Amino acid sequence: MSVYVFGHKSPDTDSVAAAIAFAAFNKAKGEDYVPVMQGKPNPETEMVLKRFGFSAPETMTDATGKKVALVDHSDLAQAPDNLGAGELVAVVDHHKIGDVTTNQPIFFFNMPVGCTCTVLKILYDLEGVKVDPKVAGIMLAAILSDTVNFKSPTCTEADKKAVKELKEIAGVQDTEELFMEMLKAKSAVAGVPAMDLLHRDYKDFDMNGKKVGVGQLELATLDQVAEMREALYEAMKTQKGGERHTVLLMLTDVVKEGTDLMVISDDDGLIEKAFDNKLAGNSMWIDGMMSRKKQTVPNLQKAFGC
Repeated sequence: MSVYVFGHKSPDTDSVAAAIAFAAFNKAKGEDYVPVMQGKPNPETEMVLKRFGFSAPETMTDATGKKVALVDHSDLAQAPDNLGAGELVAVVDHHKIGDVTTNQPIFFFNMPVGCTCTVLKILYDLEGVKVDPKVAGIMLAAILSDTVNFKSPTCTEADKKAVKELKEIAGVQDTEELFMEMLKAKSAVAGVPAMDLLHRDYKDFDMNGKKVGVGQLELATLDQVAEMREALYEAMKTQKGGERHTVLLMLTDVVKEGTDLMVISDDDGLIEKAFDNKLAGNSMWIDGMMSRKKQTVPNLQKAFGC
């Protein structure tokens, strides 16, 4: 019976590359693992797949009756639908441990590094499995993406080591050129509906019983969204509805290394407290904020009393 490898909802480059890389790792060991996605890949991921010669994995959103492996998440909110009606056999991740539980022991490999593909490179090395050059290429791209070319506070020496080694395996001469090509694709916003931009890299979180959504757009300059801010705010209001306490959108300027945080919340004061900052209209500039995982979510958890 095949094991389907799922990245999280709103697929990004790490979740897709990790699904492909973990499936390839297990196939090299004679096991039938199949990478899948829970939605459409974002423009950066599409570019990376094309550059290294991959077709997009099959789209699958329901775990009923399936053997399942999770990569780049261990939260039920990000997992495929009806996970409890399937059989979870493995998790590989680099986030905090989520609320997924099992009835028996499984393979669980989680490390505090900048990218799931870094965890997988370490796993390949531990098991003595060679990385296919094409797979190395998408793993390399995922690490550059997740660490924002080593600028993110999530970046570790293990990520830099993995990039150095994967670069050689993949035959990539210039990682700076690759990252800029990825950033160009990732930050393309012209003509894209505001709701699609909000969902490009978006996750919901349970904050002490309250639902909080956080999206992120990584941009070369904030000028790219200057004329669509009202449309983005309207999309955030629609997303919030009556179900969510708060929706945030991180407009992250990769060059300036900071984030213009757009906010819609039932309690603006709580959000201001979380980031020790004041809203100007519906946003606040936070210098140095690059990472949702390490800088945004932990501050929210503390403010919400998680």
